[in-house]
Amino acid sequence: MMTGDVFWMKKALRCALKGRGTTSPNPMVGAVIVRDGAILGSGHHVRPGEPHAEINAIASCGGVSLKGATLYVTLEPCSSYGRTPPCTDAICTAGISRVVFGCLDPNPKHTGCCLPIFRKAGIEVEYPVCETECRRVNEAFFKWMRTGKPLVLLKMAQTLDGRIATKNGCSKWITGEPVRQRVQALRKQADAIMAGAETFRLDSPAFTVRSKNGNILKTPRRIIVTDHPEAFDKPGWEFVTLRSQSQWDAFFLRLGSENVTNLLIEGGGELAASALAAHVVDRIEFHIAPKLLGGVHSRGSVGGPDPESLDGAYLLDQVEIRKYGNDYAYCAAVKYPETEA
Repeated sequence: MMTGDVFWMKKALRCALKGRGTTSPNPMVGAVIVRDGAILGSGHHVRPGEPHAEINAIASCGGVSLKGATLYVTLEPCSSYGRTPPCTDAICTAGISRVVFGCLDPNPKHTGCCLPIFRKAGIEVEYPVCETECRRVNEAFFKWMRTGKPLVLLKMAQTLDGRIATKNGCSKWITGEPVRQRVQALRKQADAIMAGAETFRLDSPAFTVRSKNGNILKTPRRIIVTDHPEAFDKPGWEFVTLRSQSQWDAFFLRLGSENVTNLLIEGGGELAASALAAHVVDRIEFHIAPKLLGGVHSRGSVGGPDPESLDGAYLLDQVEIRKYGNDYAYCAAVKYPETEA
């Protein structure tokens, strides 16, 4: 049975998702203020430098007394000055009686710092509530804080027999319009998109986020992996060489230092194989069409050297299967040998 705290935290989670694609490098955070089983106000964090979810939720209450109210917020309230004042000050000033938050802030400088502040103010605190869901919403932020590198999602569109293109590179369109709308959603939440040189040459991708009427809403950072970056010169695009593990590691640390927290790979089979071999892919989302292409030389979704046995397979975890029109999306986390121990 769902408890009251879980019920309201799920409401706060839905608020948090309203900030998808606009808050990076900050996390998505949602907040709901409740008293006597009724919502007094709610809010979410919209973009960096603007008020946090808690502040927006308090403001939405219209100045009514919040004595006896409970604040539900998906992430531990901030307790230090940054681009905005600490939310703990506003919460204490507002007279809120109880704070329930989903999970601790992953930044070791901030983790748990709100607790003594609230206790000193006589505010009851409860955490964690819906911790798994709250962490998953901000999986990219948590990884970035922990490692300094972005979360990487590998997206592929393929036929049921694992083909992403014909021998000559023809790939439009393997999947239907609902999946293409899903890709727009993935691009919206990405800070950067990566592809290979052949994808760049054959498909001339724009990698933009578009509205339904075709207007460009966002252009993520666009990165093309090639052994010959000197052969390309196109403004607004980056061309990099990533041959070795050390090059992958150094480049991803640089991206993290430049506030890239979420990267989407939309390349071909060889880039997919290279990224998997470098252990940089965190999650995959393979869009599978009910088609059989066949062909010995049709292009597969993951290339690279031929494994000698099934021991060379990458294992998947947290598997979810979703349906988009006539196509299916196979979503999962990638397990590497060191993560199995």
